[in-house]
Amino acid sequence: MLNELSSISIEELANTCINTIKSNIVSLKKLNILILGKSGVGKSTLINSVFREELADTGIGRPVTPKIREIKKEGFPLTIYDTKGLELGKEAQDEVKEEVAELIKEGLYSSDVNKCIHCIWYCINTMSNRVEPEEIEWIKSLSNSSDINKVPIIVILTNSVFESKAEEMKKVIVEENLPIKSVVSVLAQEYIEDETVFKSKGLDKLINVMAQVLPDELQNTLQNVQKASLKHKRKLADKAVTTAAASAVAAGVTPIPFADSMVLIPIQITMMASITAIYGIEVDKALLATFVSSVLGTGGATIAGKTIVSNLLKLVPGVGSVAGGLISGGTAGALTTALGKAYIKLIEMVYKGEFKSSDLNTELGKEKMKEILKAEKV
Repeated sequence: MLNELSSISIEELANTCINTIKSNIVSLKKLNILILGKSGVGKSTLINSVFREELADTGIGRPVTPKIREIKKEGFPLTIYDTKGLELGKEAQDEVKEEVAELIKEGLYSSDVNKCIHCIWYCINTMSNRVEPEEIEWIKSLSNSSDINKVPIIVILTNSVFESKAEEMKKVIVEENLPIKSVVSVLAQEYIEDETVFKSKGLDKLINVMAQVLPDELQNTLQNVQKASLKHKRKLADKAVTTAAASAVAAGVTPIPFADSMVLIPIQITMMASITAIYGIEVDKALLATFVSSVLGTGGATIAGKTIVSNLLKLVPGVGSVAGGLISGGTAGALTTALGKAYIKLIEMVYKGEFKSSDLNTELGKEKMKEILKAEKV
């Protein structure tokens, strides 16, 4: 075990972190979303704009019932259940309703969170300029089932180019007092009309509503799969740092000798793995090894616990050194927070394409890493 060692190789540290990241991702619960709406409302565009995998390509999806298809990708903890037939006749619509009710019922009675439908998106095209009576009735009918009304419903006004029109339609829906959690207007992709460019908007609000309605066990999954809101990823990453810092404080209730400071490493590796999973990006051993080497200021293959702490202390303003060679709980928490903030900064740069793993092998990349660490000194 890492906390039983007095030293560790940089390669072993990076390998342990990689394995923990993989374990975190594999253990993510699967998020299941049922999406309803007429053909042409922009469901595919919405799906591909919210999530970091191109799931809604034409022809992709396995039929699970005559009217519902399952859209998913191996190794990606998200399944979209897409329906058809809402613009068809009453008989076809009744069939869809029955299949939707059965799908939700099966998930609820399975007692397996990975099989449950966690959220329903009902999409209405703002370009239609009105909310059709049958759409209102459709949403009302969802609440008539004791099973379906246990699943949060979000009405999404797609193609909301003009805010005034979206607000009018939102008012109509709200006044109906429907059994829904929220009405969110979105423009999933940039829209151009008469040389006027309308920027994408509203996706971050959708993620915010999703974060509010989903249970705690699905929060990490939501942030892993979504690409619409960096702010929400950072919020959860900051929470991971706070949690790790609290664990480090607890570990240091009895002051830790420098030589035994490896006890903090598992806590910090778990933190870094959680942050990586939240941002949903792939990191390799080279990136992690260079990050660790840069943080710890060592070029050696092996580093001792005492050296780890001595160099981490440089990241914490006003500390510098610790009297008696002992790390208090407060200092342990501060060290972990400093490391977490620096790692979030690096991961966000990778996420935004501002930094690549291959850059770390260059002098320019190493200088960039130093700038990251310097910037995180508060």
